Amino acid sequence: MLNPIFQNRQYIAVYFALWILVSAIHFSALHLIIGIELYPALADSIFYNIFYSLLGLSFWYITKYISFEDNKPFRLIGNHLAAAIVSSAIWVIGGYYVLQRITEDDLIYSEFLFSSLIWRFFIGILFYTIINALNYTLMYYANFREKLVKETELSSLVQEAELKTLKYQINPHFIFNSLNSISSLTISEPKKAQEMTIKLSSFLRSTLSKNEKQLTKLKDELHNTRVYLDIEKIRFEDKFEFIENVKEKFLNIEIPSMLLQPIFENAIKHGVYESIEKVIISIEALIERDYLKLIIKNNYDPEAVAKSGEGIGLKNIAKRLQLMYNQDNLITTSKKDGIFTVIIYIPLSNGVSDGKN
Repeated sequence: MLNPIFQNRQYIAVYFALWILVSAIHFSALHLIIGIELYPALADSIFYNIFYSLLGLSFWYITKYISFEDNKPFRLIGNHLAAAIVSSAIWVIGGYYVLQRITEDDLIYSEFLFSSLIWRFFIGILFYTIINALNYTLMYYANFREKLVKETELSSLVQEAELKTLKYQINPHFIFNSLNSISSLTISEPKKAQEMTIKLSSFLRSTLSKNEKQLTKLKDELHNTRVYLDIEKIRFEDKFEFIENVKEKFLNIEIPSMLLQPIFENAIKHGVYESIEKVIISIEALIERDYLKLIIKNNYDPEAVAKSGEGIGLKNIAKRLQLMYNQDNLITTSKKDGIFTVIIYIPLSNGVSDGKN
């Protein structure tokens, strides 16, 4: 892991700005408080702080090597104490050697420089402690952010896998029902069975080719719905009628693919199949606030014995909508006066609006 200071210009600017501030305080203390002459005070503050600022950049690798996870407390403290002593000694002795050379004519400063070596040594240890505390903070912050990114990516992959699993449940569910219908027609009405087989093949070719897509345009979804209902028309003939009330401007809105077909399959199974009277299946689309609102209705016979089933279709849709939009209130169902209603809300992201609905 590269020192994050090298990866971010703002970090570099802040790091050296702090050392400039330390140098200014250092110079003020030497020149204004202790009374060291201007030139040696300036040389002292500039050299010692530039030297430590560059030395301090290497501490990141010490911090990385002496981690909390890989070292026991006593070993951790011991390693850092040894590193602090060595680095502080290098800083003090190196600075003394250079400054002694460039200010050798100033005896007062030379005497001060020698007498200050001890407290400079402890200041070096203090600098080491502060820099490494900041290094640990940066390191664990970077690790925390990396962990968040990985968790987000993993969550996204898990969600995508779950969505695909839910979506792939639809096709087998529909295929089994359709094959049962074809089977029932093969003996009584072979021509209709043949026609239904051809339409089913066309329908599956269309839907399976788009199986990787999580979203599709409303117009494409409605097209697949019509093909599906054409298949069922062969079986039930005039027992149901489909009414579509969708404005053209809504047709390019994207919705989850294979969203509508299970709802219409549910209408066929629990409405058309069980009813003696003709069943009207309808779909209406409108805009409500920031949502595309889809209303699917069908009448049914309240007196008919309900056909058993696992209810995969509507549960599947509810789960997919919750995963895709992170909302658990996007689908509602109701039964009233012999009308079964499914209402779906699709959050809009393209700014479509219709104040009149």
